[in-house]
Amino acid sequence: MKDIENWDWQVGVKTLADLVKIRAQFKRVDEFVVGFDGEKIAAPVVSDDGSFTTCVNGKVWPEQFELLWYLRFGPNGKLIALVRIDDQWTLAIDGVPGEERYEYAWNPRFSENGETIGYLYKRENMYGVAVDGKPWDNSFAAIRDFCISPDGKQSAATVQVESLKEADVFGFFKGVWSVAVNGKQWDKKFINAWNPIFSSDSNSVAAEIRTDICEYSVAVNAGGWPEKFGCVWAPVFRPQSRKVVAPVRDDGAWTLAEDGKLIWSKHYNMLWSPRFSHDGLRIAAVVSPKFGRWTIAVDDDPWPVIFSNMVLEPIFSPDSKRVAAIVKENNRWTIAVDGVVWSENFEMIWNPVFSPDSKHIAAKAERDGKFYIVCNNKIVGPAYEGLWEPVFSPDGKNVLLKYLKNGKYYRQVVLVNEIIC
Repeated sequence: MKDIENWDWQVGVKTLADLVKIRAQFKRVDEFVVGFDGEKIAAPVVSDDGSFTTCVNGKVWPEQFELLWYLRFGPNGKLIALVRIDDQWTLAIDGVPGEERYEYAWNPRFSENGETIGYLYKRENMYGVAVDGKPWDNSFAAIRDFCISPDGKQSAATVQVESLKEADVFGFFKGVWSVAVNGKQWDKKFINAWNPIFSSDSNSVAAEIRTDICEYSVAVNAGGWPEKFGCVWAPVFRPQSRKVVAPVRDDGAWTLAEDGKLIWSKHYNMLWSPRFSHDGLRIAAVVSPKFGRWTIAVDDDPWPVIFSNMVLEPIFSPDSKRVAAIVKENNRWTIAVDGVVWSENFEMIWNPVFSPDSKHIAAKAERDGKFYIVCNNKIVGPAYEGLWEPVFSPDGKNVLLKYLKNGKYYRQVVLVNEIIC
């Protein structure tokens, strides 16, 4: 999160908006969103004449739109929304619509440094990426996934570079998909391509590719791994390097490969969502060691506990020593940490958050229509009408809570010692 050191970390409570009054002002109020620093709460609202705008802390944008959706705060604090004007779509930033208009626009994303915003668009039946409101010089017959480089200076997408007639299977298997970087396509085509991703230095792009009917691999800067596999999932770059790691299907089961070579010895029924530790030395992934059962493997060592419903992507602690994940068993959600399952379970739970010293874990959870902060496997504080995920201060001494109570929105900073059990 950008500029977190400069947030207001003074212990205390702020009342920032009366949601009951906001709802009474408009014909319709959609879902509220809250900024990372908790200082603003906003929602799309519909006036009596049917026009859309946004209400931020009780004040509305002066601009009115035909439609407005996907309202989000960015890590830089700016509030974005996709808006329709004269039957054309664009991205509005803090209420100001972009000059470029499109038949359709979707999936806006911020760069890792929070400085750049990109989104996908359709114009004259062709597709591309707009970065900070400016469309690529080239557009394509179709587009799928896209990403923004960590430094915000580049964008990449998987694109269909040739049109196909209906049922042209032979043309399809000649390969019409590739990757475009800043609108310029690679000089190689594939049967399919998915999940492009930049390296941490923003200089390389990798993507999952399909090279034959049943052959898959990974391409890096248009050069494919020589090794082919039965299937491949989304690749990731090893931090601070150009080495690429991806789940691969080898000999009828799944394992991990780096630059085409297997790096895990165990094989699993399924393996996905590999994640590196912060120091880049460890890898954790969701694995299925038994049919229909799931767990987390860290450096190819599965947890002893397995789950029948679901396991979500692993999250490393800041010191890279601990791993937590959301898990679901008997249709109840909870958190597992280093293979130990919390005893409290819920109808829903959100991503766990580690404290800066890696000692404490907090999460937002829902039970019986109320929301709670859960810390180290214990519910702390009261039940809330609405709640957003907690944030630890950079020094680890305080926690920021953002919640709804009696129809009002509050931002509260509390001492960590007050919620640690």
